[in-house]
Amino acid sequence: MTTLTRPAAPPAATTARAGFPQALRAEWLKLWSVRSTWWTVAATIALGGFMTILICALNAEWLASADADEAPATFLTWGLMLAQICAVVLGALVVTGEYSTGMVRTSFAAVPSRGRVMAAKSVVLSGVLLVLGVVVALIGYAGGNWFFEREDIGVALEGDMLRAVLGSGLFLAGIGLFTVAVGFILRHTAGTISAVLALMLIIGNMVSLLPGATGEWLTKLMPGNAGSGIAQAISWNPDLLNPWTGFSVFVLETAVLMAVAWMVVRRRDA
Repeated sequence: MTTLTRPAAPPAATTARAGFPQALRAEWLKLWSVRSTWWTVAATIALGGFMTILICALNAEWLASADADEAPATFLTWGLMLAQICAVVLGALVVTGEYSTGMVRTSFAAVPSRGRVMAAKSVVLSGVLLVLGVVVALIGYAGGNWFFEREDIGVALEGDMLRAVLGSGLFLAGIGLFTVAVGFILRHTAGTISAVLALMLIIGNMVSLLPGATGEWLTKLMPGNAGSGIAQAISWNPDLLNPWTGFSVFVLETAVLMAVAWMVVRRRDA
């Protein structure tokens, strides 16, 4: 007599979910595996660091003369105006590059929590830009101040100058996060870059043309104007908010935009 036996049940399938450390590693690898990152970092160093040196070299003699109406420290982080453009480009590519190729679907499949994907991208990008901003500022300071010292107008790396060097990293990191938020909302590379640069560099200056207190306060509160003071030893516009107050406003604006982006990403198909 043959005894029929019921086949053994297959072992329960286990689903490995990627945690935040794995998401961070994935975003780090994706960031540095594309040539655009390396080109953008190189451009940031060239525009932010070496253009500062060039500007300081060309103006050192004038700044040491009796005709000068600017302080030498004003020029030592001059290149940040150009470096912030590179930060916008990098922030946009980190997000919109995946949307343009469809790779974002793979990212969301590997890490079902979309908020975790956003957080991982934000942490990796802001960390890179924080370090890059400080390095670029130090290059510009060291090279530019060499020419100033030849004219006996050197600036010590302390006080407001030290704050500006460290603040350059904070500002670039903030710009990167701001752009990441816009990238998740628009999902288009050219649109994201254009929108952020227009807001930071064009609209921020145009609102000053509005009459009365409205124009004054809008100028102070525009993201580029509010955040950039932290990276300047002496502000180009003395009517703006003081550096730490302005940067706090910029952080708040970025946080609000990130919250909007998170809600949009959660509700919208990839």
